Amino acid sequence: MRVKSFAKINLGIEVLGKRKDGYHELRTLFQTIDLYDELVFKVRPGDQILLKGDSLDVPWDSRNLIYRAAQIIRRKAEVFLGVEIHVQKNIPVGAGLGGGSSNAAVTLFVLNKLWNLRLSDAELLDTAKVLGADVPYFLEGGLCLGTGKGDILTPQEEGDPFFCLLVFPGFSIITGDIYRRYQSVLTSSPKESKIIEFLRSRDFSLLNNGLEETILRHYPQLKTIKTLLSSLGAQMSQVSGTGSSVYGVFFDEKRAETAVGEIEKKYTVFLVRTLSRELYWKKINAGV
Repeated sequence: MRVKSFAKINLGIEVLGKRKDGYHELRTLFQTIDLYDELVFKVRPGDQILLKGDSLDVPWDSRNLIYRAAQIIRRKAEVFLGVEIHVQKNIPVGAGLGGGSSNAAVTLFVLNKLWNLRLSDAELLDTAKVLGADVPYFLEGGLCLGTGKGDILTPQEEGDPFFCLLVFPGFSIITGDIYRRYQSVLTSSPKESKIIEFLRSRDFSLLNNGLEETILRHYPQLKTIKTLLSSLGAQMSQVSGTGSSVYGVFFDEKRAETAVGEIEKKYTVFLVRTLSRELYWKKINAGV
């Protein structure tokens, strides 16, 4: 099986406070985009999990979320089957695009079918939550409101697709570092949610990333990218997740294509389109 594993952007993040378990309480808006990795799965005799990939930035061993996903779903189903997984990475690592989480979710979904485990959607979702806060989202896709750690999902009504210019500055950011640094500037959460207001009005100017002040303080070079995207006609620009990627929203494809020519002189840039939930699953299932 050759399966696509799609990236996401966060259209907004609101940090609501610190939880007793050490995580932060969030309200965020996830959106799938059509940038993807490719995972190839082959059943192999015995019980070995063999993982290989083409990126030097990723550990292809038991530390990898794909490997951990394969292990945990075997334990849950109480089987010990073997699999060989080859990964072609296109989603930048440490860029706030959820590539590793997406890979893990796709692995759960595919191995449930490949090994004929017959785990329910609810069981897969519970398994995904053990692997990471963003992993459950990729078992849903499309436009979703995330609360709790980001792992409590509410699918939202979807509008027309739009284009994004996704700019990767050439370095990665560790998510945990941003949240640790955020503690020192934690303020009371806003009384009114701009994300909820956006879901009513679809006014992109309402959206912002509550972590961005912290991110830009430590990585000021990302401000330059945000300014560049705005100058080239982006409706809004924002750091995705905890970074390092910055995206700009475009409703006009020709304007977006023109902007690519300017940005690629300095940075790695992807022209991507948002994916509806229906199209997301259509593309994944095409490989299963």
